[in-house]
Amino acid sequence: MSYNAFSVSPGRPARPVESPPGAWRTLPIDGRFDLVYEDANGAWSNRSLAARELKLGPGRTLLGGIDARRGGYRGFRVDRIRRLTDGATGERIETGILDRLLARAEAQRRADALRIRRQTHAHRRATRPGAAATQTM
Repeated sequence: MSYNAFSVSPGRPARPVESPPGAWRTLPIDGRFDLVYEDANGAWSNRSLAARELKLGPGRTLLGGIDARRGGYRGFRVDRIRRLTDGATGERIETGILDRLLARAEAQRRADALRIRRQTHAHRRATRPGAAATQTM
């Protein structure tokens, strides 16, 4: 079984699952970012990324997504990101990048959970016995 921070059992609400020690946790994150990235050799480059996930693992965190420069999925070590620019707001972040990414992932998780709760509530109201009779009157 793969462990994921948002594993869901059918018919049960989403709750984080305890990951085994040393395992990676994956947090969904959505957004477009421009990065100034320093590779393992110390060379800096500019990258454009359509972010998909944050991977939190033992000793490192990766920001994963589609790298426009390479045209495929790529993971960037967050500790090597020197500047992150949010494509939606233009905000430039040079310190506390990991904290900002974690806060964004959490905010998106909460917004998704609220949206799902509202959709479920609306669906239950619509499929409740007698709901069709009251809607046609």
